[in-house]
Amino acid sequence: MTPHLKTLSAAGVLITLGIIFGDIGTSPLYVFQTLLQEGGTINAALVLGSISCIFWTLTLQTTFKYIFITLQADNKGEGGIFSLYALVRRYGKWLAIPAIIGAGTLLADGIITPPISVTSAIEGLSNVPALAASFVPGSRLILGIVIGIMLLLFFFQQFGTKVVGSAFGPVMLVWFVMIGVLGTLQVMHYPQIFKALSPWYGARLLIDHPKGFWLLGAVFLCTTGAEALYSDLGHCGRKNIQVSWIFVKTTLVLNYLGQGAWVLMQPANTKFDGINPFYQIVPDPHLLMIPAVALATLATIIASQALISGSFTLISEAVSMNFWPRITIKYPSNIRGQIYIPSINWILCFGCIAVSLYFRTSEAMTAAYGFSITIAMLMTTILMYYFMRFVKHWPLWLVTIILCVFLCVEFSFFVANAVKILKRLFFLVFEFGLIFTMYIWYKARKINNRFLHFIDLKDQIPLLTALSADQSIAKYSSQLIYLTKANNSKQIEEKIMYSIRSRSPKRADTYWFLHIDTTDEPYTMEYIVDQIEPGKIIRIDFRLGFRIQPRVNVLYRKVIEDMVARGELDITSKYDSLNKFKVVSDFKFVIMEKFLSYNNLFSISEGFILNSYFTIKKLALAEAKAFGLDTSDTQIEKIPLVVKPATNFTIKRIDPVSGEAVH
Repeated sequence: MTPHLKTLSAAGVLITLGIIFGDIGTSPLYVFQTLLQEGGTINAALVLGSISCIFWTLTLQTTFKYIFITLQADNKGEGGIFSLYALVRRYGKWLAIPAIIGAGTLLADGIITPPISVTSAIEGLSNVPALAASFVPGSRLILGIVIGIMLLLFFFQQFGTKVVGSAFGPVMLVWFVMIGVLGTLQVMHYPQIFKALSPWYGARLLIDHPKGFWLLGAVFLCTTGAEALYSDLGHCGRKNIQVSWIFVKTTLVLNYLGQGAWVLMQPANTKFDGINPFYQIVPDPHLLMIPAVALATLATIIASQALISGSFTLISEAVSMNFWPRITIKYPSNIRGQIYIPSINWILCFGCIAVSLYFRTSEAMTAAYGFSITIAMLMTTILMYYFMRFVKHWPLWLVTIILCVFLCVEFSFFVANAVKILKRLFFLVFEFGLIFTMYIWYKARKINNRFLHFIDLKDQIPLLTALSADQSIAKYSSQLIYLTKANNSKQIEEKIMYSIRSRSPKRADTYWFLHIDTTDEPYTMEYIVDQIEPGKIIRIDFRLGFRIQPRVNVLYRKVIEDMVARGELDITSKYDSLNKFKVVSDFKFVIMEKFLSYNNLFSISEGFILNSYFTIKKLALAEAKAFGLDTSDTQIEKIPLVVKPATNFTIKRIDPVSGEAVH
């Protein structure tokens, strides 16, 4: 996204409609229908109470929490739970846990939002009189269309959304205008429906209705796009989101009011089984129903696209912040931040198709929807407390009031959605797998780093200088490059020095030590050069934002070009024959890959974490490819990870028996 679209503008608002509000904007397709199905007897108390709960959920949860407060937690313009974590992680190591849980549950939502949205749109064809017999919800025909749309959607991810992305905004503008107009037409016939905006009716529904409190599980569906809204902050900017939300919320509320008005205008004994009020308020179904369904389908595809793109961004950030194994990340267009992750794309595709086949109808899907997002929202609230209190320095009394409101609302939704857990056992494996992978990767790296041994690099200068000049040793490489984890530029890992001096000594003209520091800002790209021993020992510190991929080969080449241009470095080969023709030196990277040594005595928990870590690592990208070194001359050195060596044993020496040969 170009920077000028992050400032308030008509173009920015239009693009915001296409990128940000697809998920929450398509919720009228199924929210009110779900409330009618779960509410039992349809009467004025149920209708008015349901709309009241929807309105105040959109007001408290979406408007107050996300639009007004959470969007202030922007990290150099970027949003999302990892951006928020980057802002507050210095205030508590344990804050990684809510960040992991929040990210895992948000990703899990990615396998149910596309099916529920697209299915609810296609099921609208059952309201076209000429097609009603063929397009029965749950039929093979509808299922086939839904799966076909999703396969195409995921297939085209590899090409990027540059071409179709420009159409997202106008399509969603037409969608919001349509739902607002449809609602207004019904409200004009039944203006009394406006009294549903009073919180009184919502409170009475929760208190008086036999299943009142549990209806919150269905009410919650109206705000499920709020968490994704924050994640996409970086694409559009806070002002564009806040201004466009005024229009979006108005059209959403008008549509919900219109659906409620239509229901209350029906005869007393009307059966609402299998009826979706959203499509019932479309006038002249013979003429307008097919265009309405087509527009709804486009809107749900756009909503799904935004969620898929958000999933790619989330995993990319997780990789950069060491919460996820390194995997293949591609850049299908030149738009900043637009990425494509093949493995995540096809996992989501498989999950979405499995959800469609398992649940078949949008009604069955809504019964299992919402649990993950309530957890993600609670995790955001925990991190937001630290942001409001320690980053913004708001007074404790104000933060406490805000926190109490958030937790009261979200915990109620969590309890109401918890009863859905039996209906969503299908997802628990997926959710658990995501959270487990992030947790194992995070904890194992912590254990790993505990056993890194650093030594003073200055003490190694004489050895490296002497080794470089030792003609009795065959030259290993002219330019020898190691990746180091030493944050202190005056230190180096002991294992790197062992590799240089002891594993067939590696003589080189210049020894390079590259360090990558991931910053809390999203798009930092800086480097520092430290010529520890000019021309012989050089360290480069890269400072990269958590949204920048550490493509070491490309970055290192740019540094070399810059240093040569400044006259700081001569990379002409030192071999006489090649030097005469000004041939460039050879470069070799050495990558140190750990494996878990059998010579270890673990605690049960550490053993489980490390064994899981190395099992997952086998499925991840090789280190050379992960750092963009697969096209470079790279040497992989396997080194054992010995966390706790087995030393608590004794071995007894015995004398040889006389007269026997000693073998």
